[in-house]
Amino acid sequence: MIYVIMPSEPSQQLMKMVEAATKEEVTYVIKSEDHLPNLQNKKILFAVELGEFGADLPLLQLLSVLHQRGNDSLKSSVGALVVHSDTELFTKSASAEIIFRANQMGCGFIGHPLVEATGSMRNFKTWQKTLDLSLEEISLRLSSQLGLRLREYSHKQVRDPKIAVLHSSSRATSNTLSLWSMISKGLKNPRVQELYIRNGSVFDCYGCSYKTCMKFSEQSSCFYGGVMTEDILPAIEESDSLVWICPNYNDSISSNLMAVINRLTTLYRRMNFYDKSIFSVIVSGNSGSDSIARQLIDALNINKGFYLPPYFSIMAIANDKGSIWKIPQIERRAFDFGEHISSTIRARDIE
Repeated sequence: MIYVIMPSEPSQQLMKMVEAATKEEVTYVIKSEDHLPNLQNKKILFAVELGEFGADLPLLQLLSVLHQRGNDSLKSSVGALVVHSDTELFTKSASAEIIFRANQMGCGFIGHPLVEATGSMRNFKTWQKTLDLSLEEISLRLSSQLGLRLREYSHKQVRDPKIAVLHSSSRATSNTLSLWSMISKGLKNPRVQELYIRNGSVFDCYGCSYKTCMKFSEQSSCFYGGVMTEDILPAIEESDSLVWICPNYNDSISSNLMAVINRLTTLYRRMNFYDKSIFSVIVSGNSGSDSIARQLIDALNINKGFYLPPYFSIMAIANDKGSIWKIPQIERRAFDFGEHISSTIRARDIE
């Protein structure tokens, strides 16, 4: 069964997308916060209707009610989204916000969890290069495929998982790496490879044409080559899970790590990342850790298609050198997060 959360009055376009995603499947439609069922261990489709202001207020209110039930109100569930906007804006940012909030309550999200329809549906134009369909037909085909992947999803179990840890920080000064050090103590015998992205070692994406990128991809290479193709991409390809160590730089992911994300395209061209999970360790000097988490969700889960496990991120505030160690109960929290990573990689299938 798919549980469809659709508290706003849907447009005709959104309703068609929901129907395409749930065809031939028993559904339970949730229209309001009244009589909310237990939503743990469920398959959930969030149907999001964005007005000109760029928000689905009834859905945010429903999520608030769920949050009042506790941080485990969506525990062990897995989700996807279909979104319609009256304008050309907000579909990605609103989706990342909903995913982040639901994830904090225990909901995982399949890779590529989103089908978005902007007001003109011009965001589907690139699909017309390979599909001889109208823009509306493309939106419905993609929605149907999304619903099928949600229905059939089960978490991959790994007996001997490999974890790739990516960072660009100095061990002598980084509170974020210190937090990772605490987390690693809670891991249960995985094979961990830490990848240090030195300044200048990874150039940002050159923006090759699709054909050029595919040519390099078929050769397991990239325009720039270097450490990215020799070490980083092979480690990511072989890994079962990635951990992104992300200090907050001006409310943004560091340029070195963002270059790695942008350069993933050459690997993405020849494989999908649906069975690879992502986690993050985020430390802010003052605030804004959620901004980094949403960027990772947008770039890696929505765009590149990595699986987003429940509670994918641990976040903290630590400014001065070594101040991470002074946060109350931080070592306990970190150890628990390490155990969470291990148990998630070996998690049971969602029925």
